[in-house]
Amino acid sequence: MISPSDSSVDACPDSAANYLQTGDTASLPLLCHYPVKAQYLSNDPNYLSCSNQACVAQIGGICLQYACLGSVTFHVVNIRTDIEFVFFTGDFSSPCVLTRTNPIKFTNPSAPLYGHVSSIDSTGTSMRLTWVSGDQTPQQVQYASGKSATSTVKTFTVADMCSASGIPSPATDFGWHNPGYIHSAVMTGLSPSTTYSYYYGSSSVGWSNTLSFKTPPASGAANLTFIVYGDMGKAPLDQSPGSTSVASAITGDIDAHHIDSIFHIGDISYATGFLVEWEFFLKQIEPYASRVSYMAAIGNHERDYPGSGSFYSLTDSGGECGVPYGTYFQMPVSATDKPWYSIEQGPIHFTVISTEHDFTSGSEQVQIT
Repeated sequence: MISPSDSSVDACPDSAANYLQTGDTASLPLLCHYPVKAQYLSNDPNYLSCSNQACVAQIGGICLQYACLGSVTFHVVNIRTDIEFVFFTGDFSSPCVLTRTNPIKFTNPSAPLYGHVSSIDSTGTSMRLTWVSGDQTPQQVQYASGKSATSTVKTFTVADMCSASGIPSPATDFGWHNPGYIHSAVMTGLSPSTTYSYYYGSSSVGWSNTLSFKTPPASGAANLTFIVYGDMGKAPLDQSPGSTSVASAITGDIDAHHIDSIFHIGDISYATGFLVEWEFFLKQIEPYASRVSYMAAIGNHERDYPGSGSFYSLTDSGGECGVPYGTYFQMPVSATDKPWYSIEQGPIHFTVISTEHDFTSGSEQVQIT
């Protein structure tokens, strides 16, 4: 599966270096542009055995040539850009295209999607909602039975990604994907530890389903139940690796009304310069990040790249250099690329630091936090 549909499907063995640079171990064909997904047709047990056949050439009712039929299923989310499915022979290291579908377009590439909520301070009386859309016109969140807030809109471009001399990064070329527009609106006038319904979007691009979130306890409240985890990453629902199991478990805890807040402390999506993967990650966390405060901390796989100002001169972010992370997850920080902050929820004071920026004695973030 490729996107956009005009992406190159030529074989590029040198693309292996893009995966090695970030430590990504995904098994994908080595094309000249990052393939969104891939599967072997042997996943259909009837294909190699040719159990299902169709006649593809006949004369006078007599079949002269049969073809083996097979099918595989792909879980697809709305990534806004059109997609194509490509059928190739050879192995992943030397793919040779046999045929490809026509471009497939999403019905509404501007739809408001993948909303998640986060705290902006320690009061529990305001919450930020962030979502993605293909449309840059400000949209709204309608909440608390009659209130509304208008979004501010951000995006990022190839020019915002990092590269180093002699080390072209995935994010600047091979792995680039248009992120659309990231909308963010602050809902005010709320009460701590209270559940509110909401929906977001606009009349021109459509509205999300009606959802609900619960504000966290205010600073000084007696109790707080929260989840802390890191290094989850993303995974397609076509398969069943660990990150989807974690997401399902967290959703179950929230369904049972056990959780007030979530802290995801670094190595968020593991997109590492293959930017379409952020879309799948945002979709993966939506069932719970849209319902309780979802706070985040930056990690090496979001920030590090040589010459970018990161504390470690590693290629772990694939050239993202914290830009997608900071745009998707707008935490209560003091400035761009200063992703440290403190916040209180209930009886707990959280201090969130960045190990990818200078944290030595006397550094700015040590003095502030």
